[in-house]
Amino acid sequence: MQRIIVIPDSFKGALSSREAGSAIATGLASVTDAEVLVVPIADGGEGTVEAFVTAAGGSLRSATVCGVFYGERVPVHYGLIEPDVAVVETASCAGLPLASGREDTGRATTFGVGEQILDAVSAGARRVIVGAGGSATTDGGTGAAAALGVRFLDAAGEEFVPTGDTLTRIARIDPAPARDRLRDVDVEVMCDISNPLTGSQGAAHVFGPQKGADPASVASLDTGLVHLAGIIERDLGVAIDALPGAGAAGGLAGGLHAFIGATLKPGIDVVLETAGFHDLVKTAVLVITGEGRIDGQSLAGKVPIGVAQAVRAAGRAIPVIVLAGSVGQDADTLYDEGITAIVPIGRGPQDLATAIRRTAEDLTATARDVGRLVMACFPADLTR
Repeated sequence: MQRIIVIPDSFKGALSSREAGSAIATGLASVTDAEVLVVPIADGGEGTVEAFVTAAGGSLRSATVCGVFYGERVPVHYGLIEPDVAVVETASCAGLPLASGREDTGRATTFGVGEQILDAVSAGARRVIVGAGGSATTDGGTGAAAALGVRFLDAAGEEFVPTGDTLTRIARIDPAPARDRLRDVDVEVMCDISNPLTGSQGAAHVFGPQKGADPASVASLDTGLVHLAGIIERDLGVAIDALPGAGAAGGLAGGLHAFIGATLKPGIDVVLETAGFHDLVKTAVLVITGEGRIDGQSLAGKVPIGVAQAVRAAGRAIPVIVLAGSVGQDADTLYDEGITAIVPIGRGPQDLATAIRRTAEDLTATARDVGRLVMACFPADLTR
């Protein structure tokens, strides 16, 4: 039996990647008996663990770790994918919803992220994927690093766990205990933004206001991150202030890169690698992807482009069809990246609220129509 791979991004405000994939699969199943394989996509935020476990198999493991503020404890689940890969979510312990009604990014900590990494390593993980989306923090990853064993010392030589508000207290950094502990472990941070750590496009200025920081707090947080970057470069010999993506999760990405050598990777690349997409696509006759909106700016880390490029890299000359909630006027520039067709899912004039409410229904109907078209053109490949 031939295989169709369905690998959409989420349709923001309407459907998760898994839900979108299910809607598309329903439409295809109504017109073809081909195997439809749904591969959910994770963006690093809430739902990342579920998406990976669904896409690559595995199990959930429970732990209790530090919450969004130091001293709090929260239950979390992270994913274990055989044989030795773990997936943790920053949002599960340091996410903005956990601080709802008491947002204070200057006090928020990523300590629980580090505890999850350690728990995963104790369970046998030798590759740990960190989803960095949805955080309430701006601590430059110092909380996670402290949990892993990095020592932060003030001018008096006293060790402490920094937060965004206390980054300027750091006088010296000793990463040796953490690096020894993680010597045989590879840590990857899913990083779908290119923002640097500091400056007008950095973690504090761009994302601080979303986390409850007023203009004065934003300026203070950025000053702290600048100070942290300076100490890191002096003590560790790593320059992260202008590193693309270092500003993800309030600087968690840049911090983990500096403290323990974590690599920063686009989320789509991590998902495709972990799910074994390059092997799956070898027996596929059609790939369907999608997202809420696609336009000429979608070259920057968007799921449909990553999927199309992966199909091309696998040497497969098969159709890659994008189903989109809306299509920009310049979307045709994306055909050079390996996309075969871009199909809007809207069925008649709709206001935004109606379009969002009907997303699943419209995806199913459009997938059915695409399936009919492909069946008519390639009946031998998709025999019903």
